[in-house]
Amino acid sequence: MRYELLVGLRYTRAKRRNHFISFISLISMAGIALGVMALIVVLSVMNGFQQELRTRILAVVSHVELTGPGNRLADWRRVAAAAREDPHVVAAAPYVNGQGMLTFGRGVRGALVRGILPQAEERVADIGRHMRSGRLEALVPGEFNIVLGGELARALGAFTGDKVALIAPQGQVTPAGLIPRLKQFTVVGIFEIGMYEYDSSLALVHLEDAQKLYQLGGAASGVRLKLDDLFAARAVARDLSARLAPAVYASDWTRSHANFFRAVEIEKRVMFIILTLIVAVAAFNIVSTLVMLVTDKQADIAILRTLGAAPASVMQIFVVQGAMIGVIGTLLGVVGGVLIGLNVDTVVPAIEHVLGFKFLAKDVYYISELPSDVQPRDVATIGLVSLVMSFVATLYPSWRASRVNPAEALRYE
Repeated sequence: MRYELLVGLRYTRAKRRNHFISFISLISMAGIALGVMALIVVLSVMNGFQQELRTRILAVVSHVELTGPGNRLADWRRVAAAAREDPHVVAAAPYVNGQGMLTFGRGVRGALVRGILPQAEERVADIGRHMRSGRLEALVPGEFNIVLGGELARALGAFTGDKVALIAPQGQVTPAGLIPRLKQFTVVGIFEIGMYEYDSSLALVHLEDAQKLYQLGGAASGVRLKLDDLFAARAVARDLSARLAPAVYASDWTRSHANFFRAVEIEKRVMFIILTLIVAVAAFNIVSTLVMLVTDKQADIAILRTLGAAPASVMQIFVVQGAMIGVIGTLLGVVGGVLIGLNVDTVVPAIEHVLGFKFLAKDVYYISELPSDVQPRDVATIGLVSLVMSFVATLYPSWRASRVNPAEALRYE
């Protein structure tokens, strides 16, 4: 073992005459550990929220959508068959999109009406898993049944079994003038995704009923695709746009919700920068610790210099000692952060029980539990940033130690 490392480790382990220096070292180590732990936990929770929101959005929005001009795709079967040839596509389902007004009793609400094939829809979306009552299979062609979002049903005051009236904007021309198309539907199910945008506005009917209501004949609005890898959506959409007819437009989920996910990503980066400052403050406490230690050890440094130690060797001794504070603090923070991040679902309820209130009340937030997703890449990045800051903090005090003049230091010894 090089003597610089040996002396540096000995200084770290040995009892110091100045206990204040030891106290500052422990505070620096604890600060680094707390900062690293906070960074890992916060980023893991933000990753969990991002994953949970993405899951809820993709329960309604497909990975890729193929649409035709004017919201009409006459040859949707050929387009769906061509899309299935892509190795990433695992399922395809046609749909009809239309707007309408739902009325029940005195309640009136605008709605986005989507015509689906229940069996095919369950292969491209997860709405069936979020049914609060009823089933998607109850959407039978010709019976004019409807499935409502939870908030939409609550606003109308409608329950399963009730009959609601759907008014389509496409009217009928009669001698008396233009009369809106109106059809009565029976509520056979209510779903609740947990996203207000969809729960408050989306209504599902059978594809054939939607085609009759909006006078599309055998056409559909487009085809929804599910992929084996949701992050390949952009590339698949680009490839399908090149292969299919120019009139077919391909859009992926990252484009339709680009602003939302970009905002989440920016927020995550800002939180990383803010919390990194905590680690930086703790790391630069190492500077004050080593400066005081260099002052305390001037006689020892002078003796080492008279025995032939080079200035670079003296500098390495104090770099080792400062780096040890950073390494131990970082390791403690990483272990603590990973353990808490993996057990957020246990730790948070325990804290809520002790404090007597819920952080995310069910009547206020759709996501009432704190999700967590510990990503090794984030943990590695945080650990590396902490170690680099700790190392940088040792350079100036170590350089000061290497500049100690032996004659001056031993003059009054």
